[in-house]
Amino acid sequence: MKELIVLAFDSMDGAKTVRDELYDLQKQELVQLDDAAVVVRDEDGHVKVKQASSLVGAGALGGAFWGLLIGFIFWMPWLGLAVGAASGALSGKFADVGIDDEFIDEVSETIEPGHSALFMLAHDISEDRLVEDLAPYDPEVIRTNLSPEDEDTLRETFAAEEVAA
Repeated sequence: MKELIVLAFDSMDGAKTVRDELYDLQKQELVQLDDAAVVVRDEDGHVKVKQASSLVGAGALGGAFWGLLIGFIFWMPWLGLAVGAASGALSGKFADVGIDDEFIDEVSETIEPGHSALFMLAHDISEDRLVEDLAPYDPEVIRTNLSPEDEDTLRETFAAEEVAA
């Protein structure tokens, strides 16, 4: 089963540092990444996203998925009622692929200005070893499981978005 995992850090460079560490952890077969993105929220609250394409293979979801998810997490709550229908549609789209509002709310509340996060879609995780190896970086871990059906829906939905873009 795939997991959508967010490793949140209370510094702006924590996610990038751990992203670099994940390359070694993949070689040790402690985790298999299907896709990943680094998110940095600067002191003014602006969000920058960098897809970690060097860590993942051809099965990556692409920028459409990360752009919509991260945009929804950080910008939608602030746009107010004027975009209520759009917010509901996006919330429904993520719920359709197993990413519930509770997960989204927890991520948005955790990654404050001046923080960073590593968003990962992963499988075959050696959790004990991974936790031990990442302990010095002190990440806050937020995760949700995706069933094989959810993953198929995720790929179909966002592959279509990528083609349309």
